[in-house]
Amino acid sequence: MPRHKVRPSMTKAKNFPLHADLETVLVSEKDIKKRVKKLGAELAEAYGDEEITVVSIINGAILFTADLLREIPNPIRLDCIRISSYRNDTRSLGQPKILQSLTLDISNRHVLLIDDILDTGKTFSAVAAMLRKLNPASLRTCVLLDKRGRREVEFEADFVGFQIPDKFVVGYGLDFAERYRNLPCIGVLKPNLQNPPEWA
Repeated sequence: MPRHKVRPSMTKAKNFPLHADLETVLVSEKDIKKRVKKLGAELAEAYGDEEITVVSIINGAILFTADLLREIPNPIRLDCIRISSYRNDTRSLGQPKILQSLTLDISNRHVLLIDDILDTGKTFSAVAAMLRKLNPASLRTCVLLDKRGRREVEFEADFVGFQIPDKFVVGYGLDFAERYRNLPCIGVLKPNLQNPPEWA
């Protein structure tokens, strides 16, 4: 029987230094898993037996949302909304722009809005205001990371994974110019890499 050949790309990936671009790790993969599990229990307790309509802000919250929903036993409906705010910069640029809105009807539904990070508060407050106009039965908010030192708009999430300092972080869904989302931990990007890249 012929042996299965390993593709060269797979060999290279195995030897790639996963955290080479990180200055430091703020939240480990182990701590993320532990906290996500606890958040799931907190949300299940808050909602009781109610069905939850989850609205995830993507691309950033996609990994967090997927892992969190597996920890919630309630009936779940899932929709996503796409916002543009950072582009290829390390700071939020002006007012967030809605690129893709909801497909589900959330009227009289219990809605949970999920994002990866709450920093200036501009994105979360804008999306929350939009959702409230659609007359949900209730609206709660959940973020993986809360960077209070960056707040420009007064807004607090109902459920928070971790409080972090004012550092530019990547990993576990968070990106810089769409890179680093697949890192299993959350780390601070090296300062020399925090300039608008020339990637294609």
